[in-house]
Amino acid sequence: MNNKSFCSQLLLAGTLCSFSISSVQAHTYGIGNADTYSAGGASSHAPIGVMGEHMHKKGEYMFSYRFSHMQMQGNRVGNNEVSPAQIATTNPNPFFGLPGQPPTTRVVPTKMSMQMHMFGGMYAPTDWLTLMAMASYVEKSMDHTTFMGATGIGATRNFNTKSSGFGDTKIGAMFKLFETNVYNTNHHAHINFNISIPTGSLSERSVVSAPNGMMPNLRLPYPMQLGSGTFDALPGITYTGNYRKLGWGGQYMAEIRMERNNAGYAHGDKHMLTAWSSYEWARWFSTSARVIYTTQESIRGIDPNIVAPVQTADPGNQGGRQLAVAVGFNLLGTNGILKGHRLATEVILPLYRRLHGPQLETDWRVVAGWQYASSFLQ
Repeated sequence: MNNKSFCSQLLLAGTLCSFSISSVQAHTYGIGNADTYSAGGASSHAPIGVMGEHMHKKGEYMFSYRFSHMQMQGNRVGNNEVSPAQIATTNPNPFFGLPGQPPTTRVVPTKMSMQMHMFGGMYAPTDWLTLMAMASYVEKSMDHTTFMGATGIGATRNFNTKSSGFGDTKIGAMFKLFETNVYNTNHHAHINFNISIPTGSLSERSVVSAPNGMMPNLRLPYPMQLGSGTFDALPGITYTGNYRKLGWGGQYMAEIRMERNNAGYAHGDKHMLTAWSSYEWARWFSTSARVIYTTQESIRGIDPNIVAPVQTADPGNQGGRQLAVAVGFNLLGTNGILKGHRLATEVILPLYRRLHGPQLETDWRVVAGWQYASSFLQ
């Protein structure tokens, strides 16, 4: 993990925290300091990393912006760490036998970062239906080491590839199942159903360093492309609850690929299960903790234009199982000029990874966001 980068992300969280330094300023600018905390306070909102966790009442709307930064460094096969030299000398190259292709994957990714800017909107035409749309802009960077020579144990050369542009677009709806209050405890559940539209590029290219010393311009492997290229179904179900200062919830979401893309492949289906709890220290401030479990299958099919002696070009080296924990906070404007505004941050750290590898492992991810809604306070 790059400590300097991680600290810079935590600095963002600290900057947001300065929103609440002074109780006098808090009251003046609309944060509020009620003695008793209601269902409309900060604990009624899920962590910022959870998508589609709430609905709106008829005629209400919300605009949002989220920034996500993910850092990956080091490789794993299954649950075991492996070194670049091990990969370069022992991992089979699926393209061996084609011109210029060595028997093992001599190009090894060592580090990757991804930044995503997500812009969203919601609108409720009725109390039981909320419509949503989300667009994203993605920036990716990956460092590599090339092991030169016939055996892969000689000289090395380092290089970097980058890609950036708009990702896939998501549209859909949330359908209310029930909303009730029992013994002063609020319970809500709804169905999520979205569609991912393939607006992200599948043809990103870059100059790379080959083991034979040449510097060809190639189509980048699958993790460096910007979209899936497929129309995907995104079904799920969400439950939330709160009692005075306590909030909690759970969500299941899936990504089901409905076709193969024009390049000849489809990303593996993905399933995510998460649960969280939060505590409202003041009506305008809450902290949260959650767990996240994800599974994803390997890529089906192959892009014939992605041919290189690197692990990321192998469709089988994608997906796996991961368990992570996250901590975060919400800041909620309750009156004055800040009413309806929310600032939040969440830091996500891995606990367990079993990857279809070799693959780069995720070290950490941070999500920070702003939302403005006409219904934050009931």
